[in-house]
Amino acid sequence: MVIFAATTILGRLATVSAPVLVTWRCLLAVVGAFLWVVARGDRRFWLGRRETGKLLGIGALIGLHWLCLFGAVKIANVSIALAGLATLSLFTAFTEPLLARRRVRPFEVLLGLIVLAGIGLIAGVENAHVAGLVLALCSALLAAVFMVLNKNVVVGGGDPMVMVGWEMLASMLVCLVAVPVFDPGGFSALRVTDLSDWLWIGLLAWVCTVFAQAFSNHLLRSISAYDFNLAANFEPVYGILGAAVVFGEHANLKPAFYLGASAIVLANLLHPWLRKRFGE
Repeated sequence: MVIFAATTILGRLATVSAPVLVTWRCLLAVVGAFLWVVARGDRRFWLGRRETGKLLGIGALIGLHWLCLFGAVKIANVSIALAGLATLSLFTAFTEPLLARRRVRPFEVLLGLIVLAGIGLIAGVENAHVAGLVLALCSALLAAVFMVLNKNVVVGGGDPMVMVGWEMLASMLVCLVAVPVFDPGGFSALRVTDLSDWLWIGLLAWVCTVFAQAFSNHLLRSISAYDFNLAANFEPVYGILGAAVVFGEHANLKPAFYLGASAIVLANLLHPWLRKRFGE
């Protein structure tokens, strides 16, 4: 979760637009993931038309997710983007039962509503960043869908690193199409000349994507998408602390923001007890 939280901070440090940032991030991640697969030599690269197409579809959702997330960072700030992303567990409480064909668990919805109340507190004091919060909520919804889909692929025997390679390829294509639409510089904006930007993009690609995504896919073999996404609600806590240190964002946040963040933490602390109390 610390690595995922660092994602938004690195995105804020980079000076390029969100589509350019994610396009290069995904391209470098594709190279890194497939080089790893080739170097290992014991993994099947081509999975067949159906399975590869499934991963490309999931990758397109991931690309849209990142466009929304980094767009929120750019037009609002790291804290608002991460707070909106914390609704992940609420969305997953409905998307996982729908896609996995199981019943909705009331206590998961309850925890998601506690998180949503926290978001309400945050939004109430950050009216200037409503657009950023909306983008972050869209990002959370997309993440709730692709995480469940990835869970199904992993359970079906999918290799985590091969999954990253194909998914990042589709993400890169989605973001590439978005560059001329959302960046005033058009495709010429893809010419990144600042060396510090390459540093942030490289860290995003190889640490926060290739390593973190492959490890996440591996974890999904043993835990549910809801469990993973509820734990991911700690990402805003780490990210907000990081943003306070790096960007001094804490100076612009009201007490209600911290009450909202506390609600997110409370939901995570209640989860183990409620799961034990009400069962699977």
